[in-house]
Parts: sequence; C-alpha cells; structure tokens
Amino acid sequence: MPHVQFLRYYGEALVLDAERARLVASNIANSDTPGYKARDIDFRNALQARLQDPARPPRVEYRQGLPVGLDGNDVSLPYESVAAARNARRTAATLKFLDQSTQGLIQALRPQSNGG
Repeated sequence: MPHVQFLRYYGEALVLDAERARLVASNIANSDTPGYKARDIDFRNALQARLQDPARPPRVEYRQGLPVGLDGNDVSLPYESVAAARNARRTAATLKFLDQSTQGLIQALRPQSNGG
C-alpha cells in the first residue's frame, strides 16, 4: 500500500510541523521570562521516530549554543523569527506537494461523467 505510506509520511510531517510551530510560539511568548530556555525538536529525527512508532511523542530538547542573557533567558527573537518562517515554509511546501500529488488519485476516484 504505497499510498498509505505516502500519506502517513506527510501526515506525520504536518503533525511535527504543528508541534514545532507551537514550541517556537512558546519561545517567543517567553522571551522576557527570566530563566526560560528555548526549546525545539530535531525535525528529521522526530519524523524518523514517528514513522517507526506513531504513538511516540517528539523529543523536545533545549536549544544549544545561543547566548544567555543576564536573567538566564536564552530566547533570541531573530532566531525564533527565522525558525518560524522556515517551519511555515516547510508546512506550506508539504501541503502544496500533497495537494499536487493527490490530484490524480482524487480524479481516479470520481465517477465518470459519461455514465460509465
């Protein structure tokens, strides 16, 4: 069933994109919270893990290598803005690819107008 695997792969990718968008939004919302540490997921590793076990939640990790402010907060708004834009672009590309890729399948499933 290659179609099932195809849809499962991109479905899991969209789920992870949504989770990553939530994490980036949380980072931005907490940019002024003392001691807050930015969190993210490694998309490729998370997707591979989800394809092996769909019930497995993505591993959320603290971001590394960003400067920490005097208040202990390491959220970088420019970094988060770029992360949000990249995530949105990947989500849009995935949705467009799914739309284009499934058009033939949708056409095949529609009843023919010639009565056959």
